[in-house]
Amino acid sequence: MKQRIPPTYVGIHNDLYGGMTPTGGIIKDAWVFGLIPEEETCEGWSAADIQTLYDKVSEAWQPYGHLVSTLPPELRERHTRIHDAAVRRAQEAGWVPGQDMDSDME
Repeated sequence: MKQRIPPTYVGIHNDLYGGMTPTGGIIKDAWVFGLIPEEETCEGWSAADIQTLYDKVSEAWQPYGHLVSTLPPELRERHTRIHDAAVRRAQEAGWVPGQDMDSDME
């Protein structure tokens, strides 16, 4: 049976454990780099919109080798704040790293 891919993204806050998915990671990193405001959940975005954001996030990571440890202090602090808060919320909701299934586009 072929899995149906919904036409739009559910938004990071409606995603699995508040965005503990690859798409959620893209959005959180986009917040870190200021590519979108932290209030933007990407709800209703198409797969093409998410792909465009992914491309921008990937480009933003390039100078840092995709390593948090090489980010300048301001970006490293923002990354820590955003990602630590997401992990706390997800764990409070019952998330266990590695025991979830990706449900990005529901």
